[in-house]
Amino acid sequence: MKLFKKKRAPKAEPELVSMQRGCCESFSLPAAVQPFEKELYDRLRCAVPIIDAAIMKIIRLTGGFHVVCSDEEYQQELDRFLEDVPVGLTGRSVGCFADNFLDSLLTYGSAVGEIVTDSKQQRIAGLWNGDISRIRIASGADAFSRSYTLRENSGSSRKIAHPERILYAELTGGHSLLRGLPSLSGILMRIYECIGQNFDRVGNVRYAVTYKPTGEAGDAMYSRDRAQQIAREWADGMESAKYGQVKDFVAVGDVDIKVIGAENKLIDTNVPVRQILEQLIAKLSIPPFLLGLSWSSTERMSSQQADILTSELEYYRRLLTPVIRDVGDSFLASIGAQATCSVEWDNINLQDETALAEARLKNAQAREIEMRLEKNES
Repeated sequence: MKLFKKKRAPKAEPELVSMQRGCCESFSLPAAVQPFEKELYDRLRCAVPIIDAAIMKIIRLTGGFHVVCSDEEYQQELDRFLEDVPVGLTGRSVGCFADNFLDSLLTYGSAVGEIVTDSKQQRIAGLWNGDISRIRIASGADAFSRSYTLRENSGSSRKIAHPERILYAELTGGHSLLRGLPSLSGILMRIYECIGQNFDRVGNVRYAVTYKPTGEAGDAMYSRDRAQQIAREWADGMESAKYGQVKDFVAVGDVDIKVIGAENKLIDTNVPVRQILEQLIAKLSIPPFLLGLSWSSTERMSSQQADILTSELEYYRRLLTPVIRDVGDSFLASIGAQATCSVEWDNINLQDETALAEARLKNAQAREIEMRLEKNES
C-alpha cells in the first residue's frame, strides 16, 4: 500500500481564458452615459433640427419585423403578446419598445430596457425603456455575466435584483452617434445667429431722415422745432403703413432721406453652412436627399448612397435582434413553453423587392436557355 499518492497535475486552462477572468473579476464600467452628457445630446437634437430628423429617419427606415416561434402551437399566442404588450405608460407593442430602444441607442450610444413581471412573477406585465444615465454595469459571477447598479434620484445606488430581466445593447465602443457633433453644431448655431442679427440690422429697412437748415436767421432759429415736427410726421407715416394706410411726407427745406445699410451686403454663408452640414451628414450616414437637401448628385451616386444606408440599417438590426429575441423567449418561458423564437426583418424598401424579382427572372431565363441547349445537343 502506497503511503503517498502522486498528485494529479491540474488540467491546463487556456491562458487567454484565465487572463480574461483575472481581468474581469473586478471589471466595472462607469455610467454608460453621464447625466450632463445625456442633457447635451438632448439639447443638440433640439437645437439642430437636421440631426433630429436624421435620427427619426433612421428609426423609420429600419423597418418592421416578425417574430417566428419554433413551435407553431405557440405562434398565435406569441403574436398576440407582442402586439398588445404595454410599453411604459403610453406605448404598446414590441415595435414601440424597439423604436424607443433604437432612439436611445443612436442618441446616447447605449440603451437599456426592462422586462416587468406581475406581482406573482409568472407572466410579463410589460416592457419599460430605462434611463441609460442612471445605470452602472459591472461583471457578474463569471466573465460573461453582468450586474447592474441603479442610481436613485437621491444620489444613492442599489443593485438590481434581477439582472436577467434587463435588456441592454450599445453601439461599437459605446459611443453616441452624435459624438463629435456638438462643436460643429456650435459653429453652425453661431452662423445662424449672425444671419438673424444681420437681417435685423440690414434686412429690416430703417431710414435716416436728415434736415439741413439754411444759413438764414429765421431758419436757424426754428431749426429745432422743424426737426421735431419732421420726426413726428415721419413716425406717423411709418405707423400708418403698418395698417395699410398710405400717407405722403411733405417737408420744406433741405431734407435728405436714406436707407440705413442699403449699401451693405449680407455675408454669403452658403459655403460654410454646407461644409458643416456635410460633416454632420457624414457622421449620421444619411443621404442628403432624404433630408430635403438638393445637392447635386447623379442617379448612380444616389444608388450608392442608398446601398451605404442599407448597410447601416442592417447593422442596427443586428443590435436589435437579440433584444427582441430575448423578449420573445422570456414570454415563451413564462407560459411554460420550451420553444424559442427568431426575428425576421422586412425588406428595407421596394427597391430590394425589385432587385430580388429581377434576379429571379434572370436566373429563370438563364436556366431556360441552358435546358434548351441541352435538349438541342441531345
